[in-house]
Amino acid sequence: MVPPEGQTKEDGWWHVCYFPPPGSSWEYMWIETGEVGIDPVVLAQRAIASMNLDPIEIGIVPESGANRAGLVGLPVWMWVDQPTDVTFGPITASAAEGTVSVSATANVSSIVWNMGDGKKVNCTGKGTPYADHYGKQASPTCGHRYAKMSTDQPDGAYQVTATSHWVVEWTGGGQSGTIEFDLTTEPLPIRIGESQVLTQ
Repeated sequence: MVPPEGQTKEDGWWHVCYFPPPGSSWEYMWIETGEVGIDPVVLAQRAIASMNLDPIEIGIVPESGANRAGLVGLPVWMWVDQPTDVTFGPITASAAEGTVSVSATANVSSIVWNMGDGKKVNCTGKGTPYADHYGKQASPTCGHRYAKMSTDQPDGAYQVTATSHWVVEWTGGGQSGTIEFDLTTEPLPIRIGESQVLTQ
């Protein structure tokens, strides 16, 4: 296509623009060089989409499993298992169109653990992975205690989920901003029982 009257190919370029319903039309628009032809927020969203971010991998003690169970009142430890740039950050990506380029950096700022017993625990950071030498200590960074057994729950287990809160800082096209969103894991069943005290 030739440029509009009074313009040359050096002055700009044609864009195909889609206008959504109810009109639903495609139209050509001439964008002069130096004009911002696309909203930088759109490019920031594209950069985020290219990161392929995932919910965290849950690390928890007591572990999930048919033959695994924790005890009422004992500490539960929660942490991000094997964190990567796509499950915890930081991760940076960029997107460009025409003369506009946007760079975005994403980080998890906090994780809300829904423990399945009506309680939520808000933790910043990755948490502390449990190790045997901690014994019955409470987690120094991210923990919980169940007040009753899970026997009255569906399948006899509390369904634990972890929701990561992502914060993305972006800049480009003469603008900058922040985009926030959440990613939640699939529920993980955790069984809690009571210790039996034998009396003479």
